[in-house]
Amino acid sequence: MNIKRSIVLRVRVVFILIALATAAIPLRIAKIQVEEGDKWREKAQTINFQYREVPATRGNIYAGDGSLLATSLPFYRVALDPTMAKKSLFDSGIDSLANHLSAYYRDKSAKAYKRMITDARLEKKRYIVLNRRQVGYQDMQKMAEWPIFREGRLGGGVLFEKVEKRYRPFNSLASRTVGFVNQDEYGAGIEYSFNEYLKGRDGKALFQRIAGGSWKPVFDAEDIKPEDGFDVITTLDVNIQDVAETALLRQLEDRDAAFGSVIVMEVKTGKIKAIANLQKNKNGRGYGENYNFAIGDQGNTEPGSTFKLFSMLALLEENKVSLEEKIETGNGAHRFYNQVMRDAKNGGYGTITIREAFEKSSNVAISKLVDMHFGSSPSKFLGYLDQVGLREPFDFQLAGEGKPFFKKPGENDWYGTSLPWISIGYESKLNPIHTLALYNAVANEGKMVKPYLIQAIVRGNKIERQWDTEVIRKKIASEKTVKQLQELLEGVVVRGTAKNIANAEYAIAGKTGTAQKLENGRYTKRYYTSFAGYFPADRPKYSMIVVIDSPTGFAAYGGDVSAPVFKEIADKIYAVDLELNPSSQDLIAIEEKSSNTPFVKAGKADEIHQILEKLGVPSAPVQPEEWVKVVANQNQINWKTNDTDAATVPDVSGLSLRDALFILENKGIRVNYSGRGIVKSQSLNPGTPLQSNTIIKLELG
Repeated sequence: MNIKRSIVLRVRVVFILIALATAAIPLRIAKIQVEEGDKWREKAQTINFQYREVPATRGNIYAGDGSLLATSLPFYRVALDPTMAKKSLFDSGIDSLANHLSAYYRDKSAKAYKRMITDARLEKKRYIVLNRRQVGYQDMQKMAEWPIFREGRLGGGVLFEKVEKRYRPFNSLASRTVGFVNQDEYGAGIEYSFNEYLKGRDGKALFQRIAGGSWKPVFDAEDIKPEDGFDVITTLDVNIQDVAETALLRQLEDRDAAFGSVIVMEVKTGKIKAIANLQKNKNGRGYGENYNFAIGDQGNTEPGSTFKLFSMLALLEENKVSLEEKIETGNGAHRFYNQVMRDAKNGGYGTITIREAFEKSSNVAISKLVDMHFGSSPSKFLGYLDQVGLREPFDFQLAGEGKPFFKKPGENDWYGTSLPWISIGYESKLNPIHTLALYNAVANEGKMVKPYLIQAIVRGNKIERQWDTEVIRKKIASEKTVKQLQELLEGVVVRGTAKNIANAEYAIAGKTGTAQKLENGRYTKRYYTSFAGYFPADRPKYSMIVVIDSPTGFAAYGGDVSAPVFKEIADKIYAVDLELNPSSQDLIAIEEKSSNTPFVKAGKADEIHQILEKLGVPSAPVQPEEWVKVVANQNQINWKTNDTDAATVPDVSGLSLRDALFILENKGIRVNYSGRGIVKSQSLNPGTPLQSNTIIKLELG
């Protein structure tokens, strides 16, 4: 009986608690609505609306001659809020809009597009992507005139969401130097090193969260417009860059080498005109520019015999030797403690002059001389590194510069053999750019200038930052020593290890280098070959270094492998450089035109019209077409339509490169070009039907 009573009491308690809770629910709802309503409504608003970043347009990268190395081309994702248009507008325009969409995208019937949009409107969807295929700038402007679309974002609900794509007109040319930057803002080359300038400042815009988790932009007066990035102007010359890459690739393929680098620099200024880096691809097929060995840490290696120039500088500065005195090299082998120094020539060179020792690149002669005169004071020898500016990095403009390495006397890794081996380019590390700077200083009468690649950061006509020639050392050595070093370098090409590249038209000065590769603590029969020098020797304008790693085949030395690449590049530069070779003027056709009206290139009609108005030049009324050509008719400018039909190749002759790229790339046409200026000719005739993966070649002039 007591148990039954207890159960009944518990049941009654439960019912009472349920009743109390049920009575409290309306009270809680009322409290939320009245007292906390603002708080939760604000939270709901925050969830459905938020300010999101609007990416800025990334700045361009230009060569020194104005050629475009990298740019961002605008493409657009076409979306629609089908609920925005009024019923009358929607009903009168949907059939025509569906026909336009079907004809343009060619993936669905007009009926299917109409059904998709109408269904979304009935379901009150606020955002639908009409097609995943992105459209170009021109097509976007044409679409903006279609029914419903022409009422804009607020009246018709159309949304053209800009998506920018990075584009390189020269494709892989200087690709590692131009570089890249990923979504995490990590990368390489100019794109990465100057990202803070190039990326601009993102804006802010109000977006609304819609079904499916997508975000739709909503016009708001407080939107912050993005600030476009700065342009980066380099010192590169695309023609020299092309010549350097072509010559390097040919030799790498012929010799089945691991990698190679070329740097071409102006002697007086330090402006880098070309940097080429090619490495065998991981699959062993072909070569790509995947790392900047010319500057980066992985290119920091034992320089080999090109370092003998430094050894001769130290010897001559100390007045220890004269070039005509004799040195005994014996049978080409000399023992330093427990190590034997050997010459490349079997049997040695016997007794030769110091001049001959340098020209023939005798390891025995140079190491004996340095050990004889600096063996008791190796720090004095290495002190010349500070005099010439080779001890520390240059703080080069690209991230990742390798740091020179030299052993120090008295430290644990210093041995009695260290000085002789350092004197011929072993037991030390230098980047090609550091070696080149030394040779460039000799060409520049002893003045060492800092190599540089970027000359300006600009936005429009405003220069944000500028770089100019920077002198690192006013004199790396006395005038007498510099003259003697110049004689030695010229002798290498006339009588020594690089006589195979002597040129009758102009003189080359330089030094070969061949260093055995150190692998697993032992030197192998694989070589790091190089040639560093300048031309013309009597009036130096360009300095250059060529390095090729692990070439195969017979005679895999610097004179046989790297020096011919140097000569091929130098010959082609000399042939077209008017300052060095005035006769090359005969190869350039000069077209002279006379007219009462100024020469005006083709382009955007409204822009050209505005310019002509400013100049006070009479012109015909502006045409509705966006892109036009201009024709001088006596004293007036007339317009000629520049046909840009979507299904055919357009006529871009007379346009600037940037305008031509705008038109062609937005049609899906891949562009290669050469020269500079405006488009003179195109490889595909205007009106040619477009095919998939169409490629066109433009000649500029």
